Amino acid sequence: MEILFATTNPGKVREVTQAFTRGGIKAKVKTNADLVNPPLVEEYGRSFEANAKLKAHALADFSQMLTIADDSGLMVDALDGAPGVRSARFAGEEHNDRKNNAKLLAELGGVPAEQRTASFNTTMVVSMPGAFERDLVVTGQCLGQILVAPRGEDGFGYDPLFYVPEKGKTFAQMTLAEKNSLSHRGRAIAKLIALLPGWLEQFN
Repeated sequence: MEILFATTNPGKVREVTQAFTRGGIKAKVKTNADLVNPPLVEEYGRSFEANAKLKAHALADFSQMLTIADDSGLMVDALDGAPGVRSARFAGEEHNDRKNNAKLLAELGGVPAEQRTASFNTTMVVSMPGAFERDLVVTGQCLGQILVAPRGEDGFGYDPLFYVPEKGKTFAQMTLAEKNSLSHRGRAIAKLIALLPGWLEQFN
């Protein structure tokens, strides 16, 4: 089975591919990089689900492949849920992790540790071309807090600043397997893996 994961983010691809392998889903995962001139989808939705559906529908239409898309974001309580759906573009439209992290630290300047609580959230949508009314939608969440300085060398995005108390580590200090076991995306993927075989039966 071939599945298109509608993303240009190699970190997300690694997480999904490993999770599929561990979960027994035998699929070749392709991405936007495997397509010729795929559409650039404007993420104007006001929720993670809306943005994930925009990407899933556009790329499923274009590729005519079973397509997965996700939209994820960091929601910081002291910032009234920001950056939220703007997480990837928090410091501008160029999706720059370093600038996003710097802006987050600046916005939280002077906020004490006990008030730096946050959650990572993801919504994943699986779409079949021509059958968007039957989308499979799953969500995942991980609770943590924002540190005052980055820790760890792995991961991407806000991973070096997102500390998970139950592990005593940031996402960037975890192995990929550790992160997948408890991250927002890992939890959503686990639900997707459990539901995908049954969902696919309706198309046979």
